[in-house]
Amino acid sequence: MDFVMKQALGGATKDMGKMLGGEEEKDPDASKKEEERQEALRQQEEERKSKHARMEAEREKVRQTIRDKYGLKKKEEKEAEEKAAMEQACEGSLTRPKKAIPRGCGDDEDEESILDTVLKFLPGPLQDMFKK
Repeated sequence: MDFVMKQALGGATKDMGKMLGGEEEKDPDASKKEEERQEALRQQEEERKSKHARMEAEREKVRQTIRDKYGLKKKEEKEAEEKAAMEQACEGSLTRPKKAIPRGCGDDEDEESILDTVLKFLPGPLQDMFKK
C-alpha cells in the first residue's frame, strides 16, 4: 500500500509535512548563499553598465568623425548658437522678436492672386459668375 501511495503522490511526500504545517528544513548556509547571489547580481550590473558606457563612447567617436567629415554640428551646439543669435538680435528691443511667418500664410495679396489664377482657367460663364 505504501508503494501505491508513493507512486500516486510522486515526489510530493517530502513536501506533505510542510503543507500540513510541519517544520520547514532550514539551510544553515542560506543567508550566505543569498549574499553571494546578491553580490553576483551587483557585479553583473556593474559589468553591464561599464560595457554600455564603452559602447556609447565608441559610438560617439564614430559620430564625431562623421560630423568632422561633413562639417555638421551637434544638436546642442546648434541650439546654443540659435539662442545666442536670437538674444543678440533683440538686445535693444523691448519686445521679444517675432517668429518668422511661413510664406503664403496671412498674406492677403497672395490669396487674391491665387484666386485670380484659378479664375483664369475656368470657362467664361463660370468666370462671370464668380466675379459677381
